[in-house]
Amino acid sequence: MGKQGSKEYDPSNIGRRMSGGDYSLNSNMLWLHGLKSHDFHVLRNDSMKYSTCKGSFVGKKHLWLRKDVKSIVFVFVLMGFLILLDTFLVSFFDSMVLQNSSTLRKSLGLKEDKMDAYIMKEKSPVQMYDRLLKLASASLAKKEFKQESSTLWEEPNRRQVAAWKPCADREVSKSLGKYKKSNGYIIVSANGGLNQQRVAVCIQVIICNAVAVASLLNATLVLPRFLYSNVWNDPSQFGDIYQEEYFIDVMKDEVDIVNELPSHLASLDLEAIGSLITDADLVKEAKPTDYVRTVLPILLKNGVVHLLGYGNRLGFDPLPSELQRLRCKCNFHALKYVPEIQRVGSLLVTRIRKYDAALSMLDKQLLGNFMHSIHSKQHDAAARGPFKYLALHLRFEIDMVAYSLCDFGRGESERNELQAYREIHFPLLIERLKNSKSVSQSELRKLGKCPLTPEEAALVLAGIGFKHRTYIYLAGSQIYGGNSRMNSFTNLYPNLVTKETLLTPRELAPFQNFSSKLAALDFIACATADVFAMTDSGSQLSSLVSGFRTYYGGGHAPTLRPNKKRLAAILSENSTIGWNSFEDRVKKMIEEGQRVHVRRFGRSIYRQPRCPECMCKSYL
Repeated sequence: MGKQGSKEYDPSNIGRRMSGGDYSLNSNMLWLHGLKSHDFHVLRNDSMKYSTCKGSFVGKKHLWLRKDVKSIVFVFVLMGFLILLDTFLVSFFDSMVLQNSSTLRKSLGLKEDKMDAYIMKEKSPVQMYDRLLKLASASLAKKEFKQESSTLWEEPNRRQVAAWKPCADREVSKSLGKYKKSNGYIIVSANGGLNQQRVAVCIQVIICNAVAVASLLNATLVLPRFLYSNVWNDPSQFGDIYQEEYFIDVMKDEVDIVNELPSHLASLDLEAIGSLITDADLVKEAKPTDYVRTVLPILLKNGVVHLLGYGNRLGFDPLPSELQRLRCKCNFHALKYVPEIQRVGSLLVTRIRKYDAALSMLDKQLLGNFMHSIHSKQHDAAARGPFKYLALHLRFEIDMVAYSLCDFGRGESERNELQAYREIHFPLLIERLKNSKSVSQSELRKLGKCPLTPEEAALVLAGIGFKHRTYIYLAGSQIYGGNSRMNSFTNLYPNLVTKETLLTPRELAPFQNFSSKLAALDFIACATADVFAMTDSGSQLSSLVSGFRTYYGGGHAPTLRPNKKRLAAILSENSTIGWNSFEDRVKKMIEEGQRVHVRRFGRSIYRQPRCPECMCKSYL
């Protein structure tokens, strides 16, 4: 897969530093052969002249040798040097190809040294829909030289979408602002969980929920802390990802936020005085009354409360509209990435798009001024215009695959492998399964409970109409099965790039071993993409990216959300369905997911900010 991607990769300098390598090598070889031909021609002519004069001018033989021996030696030395140089160049470029192929393999989940044993195993390619893949390949081949429909890259309901404007940062009356006297301090220790993406992305939700709780209880919020995870070994804290002072300043009129506890409270044993509250003390999706009843009395008594391992512990409804607005203001306005992340994120986006166009609101919000200062080095970038690219969050990591209990086409060996993983990582799930009725594999898939495979994701994109050469940014961590799972995808869409293939090792070095920073780069690349596609609408990364695009997209940020239940019904006919029928049904499924509607009761305000608390509607 790595080599395949390398061949189809744009030769401009956007990830693989091989641009012009083959041309340079061939030019050197032609030059070398030309030089050899010329020199041997000169020697042959000189030799003929010498032989004709052999009888009459024998005395000149030694004179000629003494005169030209240096030239002969020089020519042979030069030839030897050029042959050695030729050999070195071939060896060098071969090693570069292998290195770049290895980079893409690693980014897809084939890291040789530190990979989970379940993912390291190389397997033969698997195809669950061989017939549909052949139909898709034939369809893409026919469309390759036809004009691509511009509607693929546009919001289908642009005017309706553009009518909603961001306004969560609007000024509020003083009567709705913070109280003069605080009831105490709230500390939040956030835990992103086992999944790499959740380390950074879930924390974004937790921070804004904490802001709402602090406002509800009239408390001062201490900058949230991130609990260290033994799984990801990421020591990052708030200030390593987000701009602290900017965050405090944006929220200052509504919530007091400080960097740390006052010394007289910092020295207290919070567990001993009863100020430690865990997730066990609060129900999931807790209501404001739960906090008033459980947390407020402790806060008033001790002046401090520590919400340890704080997770998804604040529901979306019912909740006062002002608290909903605060959540939106926090998420969409107050959380800005630190300059280091913005700068590298700008490099990432620039190398996909060859950016030479007006900046979007999404670019400005996520990347600050860095997009202004970074320009493409390619001379033809302005003439060619910016590349459009699709970002895909392919949620097919082993934790997702194992937890789903679904079958993915490899038979008994795969089932045993996933069961072994569940027994180690999901013991509670194993216990629950012992006491519940088992559900068949076909029923799980029919209900839309199975994560989309890379093969299914590729079929959806082909069904929508994206061309074979479409540039696709792949977000996410390690794909279960690595190359063997991605083979079907890259056969249809070889122009697949990741942050590891777009950035140099030196540029990525400050991010290595910091999963939260790496996830932030994925968030930027997905949020600023021309089109964003997800395979799991319940994923935190996908939810927050789609919410950000809704809030700042202005009708120019389409998002593709496959309905897994409907897609399963379509794919169940894979042995008989015609390609035209497949295309029509997939397009209809996607279009229905793009309908413009106001946030429904109980739905995430981070994912669906289109509501009066977060956005203002203009009537055209």
